[in-house]
Amino acid sequence: MPFLRLPLGLLVLSAFLTLSASAQTGSLAGRVVDGNGFGVADAVVLATDQTGGVSRSGVTAPDGVYEIADLAPGAYAIEAHIDGAPSGWTSIATIVAGQATALDVRLDLYLLRESVTVTASATNADVDAEEIERWQANDLADVFRTIPSVSVGGSLGLAQKIYLRGLEDTQLNVNVDGAQLTGTLFHHIGRVQIEPELLEEVEVQAGAGEATAGFGAIGGAIRFRTKDADDLLAPGRRVGALAKGSVFTNEGYKTSLSAFGRVTDGWSVLGSAIYVDRGTLTDGGGAELFGTAADQFLGFAKVTGAITARQRLTLSYEHRDEDGEFGARPNWPVLEGEPLFAGDAGRRTAVANYLVDAGPLAFIEATAYATRAQFEQDRSDRWGLYGADTDTYGFDLRNTSSFGANELIYGVEGRFDRVASEYRADPEVWADWAWDPEIGRFEEAGDLFGAYLQGHARPVAPVLLSAGVRYDSYSLDQVTYGNQTSSDGFSGNVGVLYEPHPFVDLTAGVAQAFRGKEVGDAFTLEHRPGSISIDPNLQPERVTNAEAGATFDSGPWFASAAVYRMAIDDVILDQLGNNRVEGQDAVFYENVGELTTDGIELGIGFASERFRARLFYTTYDAELNDHTVEGYEEIGLANASGDTWDLSLLFAPTRTVELGWNTRVVQDLDDITVLYRAVEIGWIDALQTVDKPGYAVHDLAARWSPRLGGALGRRVELGLTVRNLFDVQYRDHASVADYNAIAGWEGVAGLYEAGRDIRLSVSLGL
Repeated sequence: MPFLRLPLGLLVLSAFLTLSASAQTGSLAGRVVDGNGFGVADAVVLATDQTGGVSRSGVTAPDGVYEIADLAPGAYAIEAHIDGAPSGWTSIATIVAGQATALDVRLDLYLLRESVTVTASATNADVDAEEIERWQANDLADVFRTIPSVSVGGSLGLAQKIYLRGLEDTQLNVNVDGAQLTGTLFHHIGRVQIEPELLEEVEVQAGAGEATAGFGAIGGAIRFRTKDADDLLAPGRRVGALAKGSVFTNEGYKTSLSAFGRVTDGWSVLGSAIYVDRGTLTDGGGAELFGTAADQFLGFAKVTGAITARQRLTLSYEHRDEDGEFGARPNWPVLEGEPLFAGDAGRRTAVANYLVDAGPLAFIEATAYATRAQFEQDRSDRWGLYGADTDTYGFDLRNTSSFGANELIYGVEGRFDRVASEYRADPEVWADWAWDPEIGRFEEAGDLFGAYLQGHARPVAPVLLSAGVRYDSYSLDQVTYGNQTSSDGFSGNVGVLYEPHPFVDLTAGVAQAFRGKEVGDAFTLEHRPGSISIDPNLQPERVTNAEAGATFDSGPWFASAAVYRMAIDDVILDQLGNNRVEGQDAVFYENVGELTTDGIELGIGFASERFRARLFYTTYDAELNDHTVEGYEEIGLANASGDTWDLSLLFAPTRTVELGWNTRVVQDLDDITVLYRAVEIGWIDALQTVDKPGYAVHDLAARWSPRLGGALGRRVELGLTVRNLFDVQYRDHASVADYNAIAGWEGVAGLYEAGRDIRLSVSLGL
């Protein structure tokens, strides 16, 4: 039939031209969500060619998914907005012929719906998943390496402690997805263990802040947020998997496997298993750091779903174990030939987060959690196996009511802590070591209740006012010995943020926090018969944090400056040698005076599509009763650090290659006067001094992330990170200083940090 040949030929030609055109164009696809992860329907995503000015747009589906097809190769300015949103969203994307570029968008649909902090806002900081993956973070020191106000000492992850502006993490509110990490199992190990690979974001709030900061936030708050399936899924895909492997020259390897997917349009699930085999580390001088080898295992599961279009539920469970042979005090060095002791640490955490957005007056957030942390050590040279565990159950229920550009956040929270320790060997092994051989198990319990109200108001467009009040009640029961103590009180905050120019923010504020006596260090719960362990006149701690700051952000350039002063009155501490006083226990909690911290933080930086540079400087003086604090004597409270400079550079020469450099310089902190308490109780005749030598540590990172095509849409990434590039031998200032030159204090020191560590990683994702 000849008359069909021409139309058929036209169809073939049309199809050929269509395929040719699609091969010469690219597309942009992703998902638009609000600040709480809800898909945003009917949002407009606009892509504008930066050279020709041609624009194309797409509109999101009910689940927030969008796609803009047939885009010519080149750089595009991307905007996203929705009717009623106070501001839009912008970014830059590069379109490549024949490829789909992924770009997810997060829109804040309410002006103040996201967390707002006025006091300390100039020094708040965060670390995102990109930063964590770029540096192949293995422990807390790696996570916080680029935040100068945070320092983490000790090369052994189990023993690491976080210090924020010199305050130990025991003075902070630390939580994971809203579940607070509480209690101290053993003062020679850290209380915060986290797997960096699971983290989507870490938020650092420096200093006492707003009423919503939570229990015990006298020094600030650190919030870890874990990933969910939507953070890992490629645009347009319903299922995925990610396998990663890493090797470390100093020393060990790490493997992980994650699977994730959307069960339905509204529900997703993530499961991860991570294993780390860590060998004995070597410091920058080539010496082995005995007692640093450990095995770690972590299992993690998270389910996230939309119950309705405006209700969201997240359930997660984390199972973490770490075991090895450590020193008797894991945060102190072990000399060659000294014994090591088997130790095992773990944590189990279950969290439920519920959100419902019922309109401007009712944005309800509810969190409930249960955590068990444990540490067990076999002191085979003395009392044998000894173990401790802490159980924590808590909740936080809050509502946000918005009135135009103003809002009120109000709620209640509660927490119950139980800590117990016990001899776990046969009684004949430990009976001679116990103060009372009839009692081999010791327990304390604490109840906390809080209620808070925080308001933000914009009387005029460039001014944001903040004011809040909080009530806290603390109750402690030393179950084994029948002692109790309790306290309650109010704290408030006021602040102002002024925007004289779109690029400039000026802030000032004063915030208070209140904390009573919480459950004690699990390894010190045993008491001498007939003695008292808490001062009958014990007063709660009260902190005042005053801060002023300025930030400038023009897009490519940014700068910040802040000055602060913090004072904690009636510091509660268990000091050395308390059993020298008649009737007092060897562990005796009392008010020891005032802790003050005065500091300055400065920052400057530049960011473009392919290059980023940041330089930060921080300095502070932390003093207890007018003398510089040190991590040995003020254990559980604070530690001093020298002035710190942090330079971070990032260069992306192509879309698939990224190069990074980080330098941290910490200046000398010499002639720290120590042993005040030892002189007071007669252990030594005169005060002594110790030094903290300065150091400069350089790290580099490189990543190659090509995209492999095919039906499965595979992703591969190769990473190279070099920690401590020049193999410097140093002791982080967040560790205990070196007391070895003082007679009678030989062996008191913090661990040296690891020497050069070359980390190679490969990941394959679907």
